[in-house]
Amino acid sequence: MLGSLTRNLPPPLAQLRKIVCMQIILPCAAAVKSGIGEAFRFLPCSIKSSKNGVPFRHEVRAIPASRSWIVGLVVAASILGAVPALAHTTGNAFVLLLPTGYYLAGGTLAVAFSVVVAFFLPARIWTSLLRQRVDLGAVPEPPRVLLGSVASLLLLGLIAAGFLGNPDPPANPLPIVFWSLFWVGFPFVQAVCGDVWSYLNPFQAPYQLLRRLTGGRTFAYPPWLGHWPAVLAFIAFAWFELVDLAPDDPDRLASAVLAYWGVTLLGMLLFGGETWLARAEAFTLFFRLMAALAIFRREVGGDGRPRLVLGWPGTRLLDQPPLGFDGICFVLLTLATVSFDGLSKTFWWLALGGINPLEFPGRSAVMELNSLGLAGTWLALLAAYLLACGWNRALAGRLALSIIPIALAYHFAHYLTVMMVDLQYAARVASDPFGLGWNLFGSASLYVTTSFLTTYSSVVMIWNAQAGAIVIGHVIAIVLAQVMHAEQFVGNRLAHLPLAALMVLYTLFGLWLMATPVAG
Repeated sequence: MLGSLTRNLPPPLAQLRKIVCMQIILPCAAAVKSGIGEAFRFLPCSIKSSKNGVPFRHEVRAIPASRSWIVGLVVAASILGAVPALAHTTGNAFVLLLPTGYYLAGGTLAVAFSVVVAFFLPARIWTSLLRQRVDLGAVPEPPRVLLGSVASLLLLGLIAAGFLGNPDPPANPLPIVFWSLFWVGFPFVQAVCGDVWSYLNPFQAPYQLLRRLTGGRTFAYPPWLGHWPAVLAFIAFAWFELVDLAPDDPDRLASAVLAYWGVTLLGMLLFGGETWLARAEAFTLFFRLMAALAIFRREVGGDGRPRLVLGWPGTRLLDQPPLGFDGICFVLLTLATVSFDGLSKTFWWLALGGINPLEFPGRSAVMELNSLGLAGTWLALLAAYLLACGWNRALAGRLALSIIPIALAYHFAHYLTVMMVDLQYAARVASDPFGLGWNLFGSASLYVTTSFLTTYSSVVMIWNAQAGAIVIGHVIAIVLAQVMHAEQFVGNRLAHLPLAALMVLYTLFGLWLMATPVAG
């Protein structure tokens, strides 16, 4: 039987399917025979999860299990044509059975239905709805200089901890703060509260100090540069995160952060602080795009005082000018990187490199493959987007802003369980940032748990949150695209439908990424 299943398959997949048959199909068959299916909700499957001996960020992907032996048998039989859904964390992984095809079909159909509704409902209704807002009253102006100075000092402390603190990534504050709180968590702060980054960015305070020391003379920013420095910086950042051998190594990360901080300050001194941040600084550009989705935002009232306003997500995108080609490339790069992060861990992707996902040797084995994959994913998504826009530069520049909700949704779905684990590490390392035996907040001995991935109810909640985020992000994007197109391109209601079709297909792709087996 096993021979017939593995005939004409690459060696890694052949070995994988043998394991699947022995660990999943045969136990499920025995469960059917004995009438006990519930005992097989959680089937452990060991997977190596180190990167050349260096611990890496804790990622867990959860796929819920079935409720009965009938569903278990159906899913087990389906494994003959596809490998099982699987969740992983550092150390071990476990297989949870569920016919995720229902989620894929349901989510995709929901987005497709939203396309129909958005198309037939007059755009003026959507516009009127999205423009509604609630004035929550006047708010004080935050102390920008003080907050920026504190952020700069905090960054210096984190860099020092990276060089001098505990070399173990989970015990050092720099990897936890940079990857989990800053990169994973802060976009959600922006997407809810607005442009908090403008008050907390660690560049302004040292720039103002250096500007006074150097006299403040600047050069004109070359128009042809556009946002390309930010695009190149984001590519370098994505490569470091997804391909580099040890992005979590504190010393290595501290060197990278310090170098980027220095380059940014140099650019600000040469071309002016706000000019460089708005045009060439990757994180400022990214966070401002996320802030355009915020439901809370500050606006200047008629009396000149700032006021807090509550509105629909993404409405500020309607007021932004169309993007140039450099801006289009940047927006699609933000979506492509998180998409490839998920794709690069799938059994399917590793099989392309002839790698057995159950014996993943580490990042060194896939550096070339992942470098090409990262660039290829971005270029393929860019080509698909431009094709969907009919190679119309004006249309592509306007509708590119509607992609931002999708990028945030994928960010949430992909990193949700990373945050659930790493926030615990952050609480622990905050009490002893330099590994000196301190216990500043009483959390130095906090036990980090992933028990929320061993109970059926919590796993179902996680999976539903991930799938729901992807669907909701696409629905918001479709509504925004409809309104943007109607406001700027009157008389041609069909021009944006190819992009809507691309969004529907990308929904299916995103849900598949959440459901497909992953490793390493």
